[in-house]
Amino acid sequence: MSKNIKIVFLIFLLTACGQTEDRNMITKDQLIEMFDSMSQDSSWDFSKPMVWGYFFTDNSKERLQAAKPALESQGYRFVDLYLAEKESPKDPDLWWLHVEKVDIHTPDSLDQRNKVLYKFADDHGLESYDGMDVGPINAKH
Repeated sequence: MSKNIKIVFLIFLLTACGQTEDRNMITKDQLIEMFDSMSQDSSWDFSKPMVWGYFFTDNSKERLQAAKPALESQGYRFVDLYLAEKESPKDPDLWWLHVEKVDIHTPDSLDQRNKVLYKFADDHGLESYDGMDVGPINAKH
């Protein structure tokens, strides 16, 4: 599967799936919609392992760096820590932590994973757990 399809699904996750008013949490209904859309728009077999990326944000790079070892101890692989582009130079810094894990998910299991990651963000004083993306396993994994 091409990188472009992965990017399309990431955009879907961040926009069409959206987030709710309740603490900006992704709902199970949104996950069901996401899985339905991905099943229709790709040839991916979600009954097999896929690479699931998870994203956290904070205005403090140090807080995200401090959370990284705890995620790695839970089996997540560090991908990147980067500063988001600003629309205006006056905007505050926003840092992103990207980790990933090879897993098989259903809407139910991903809903449970999201709940764990929202709690992780709260427990570590992070601004947010911002959601996930997914793609097929490639040679790196």
